[in-house]
Amino acid sequence: QVQLVESGGGLVQPGGSLRLSCVASGRIFSINAMNWYRQAPGKQRELVAGVISSTGNINYADSVKGRFIISRDAAKNTVYLQMNSLNPEDTAVYYCNAEGLRTWDSGAYVDYWGKGTLVTVSS
Repeated sequence: QVQLVESGGGLVQPGGSLRLSCVASGRIFSINAMNWYRQAPGKQRELVAGVISSTGNINYADSVKGRFIISRDAAKNTVYLQMNSLNPEDTAVYYCNAEGLRTWDSGAYVDYWGKGTLVTVSS
């Protein structure tokens, strides 16, 4: 059974930094991409950053470019999100997403989600 578990959220002051981690566990054969999404109160879930496994290509939402850095440890099926210069608009639940994951037991490509970690930016 595949699980994604996020950690690293919390309360931080404006201008501060946090580092989120997400570990995917289970009988994982491959993952096409790992992404971070966020959902603020009353808003739709949005893609924050993603990294494609085969190419290493990375993309960011315009709102976080230059402030957030996504990185991945493929051997550990772990993805990180370093968040700098945080502002109150970054307050949201942050979700990890494993896109196009295949297990050793099945050839099907399935997307998995973590339960999320809350990031609150406030003074």
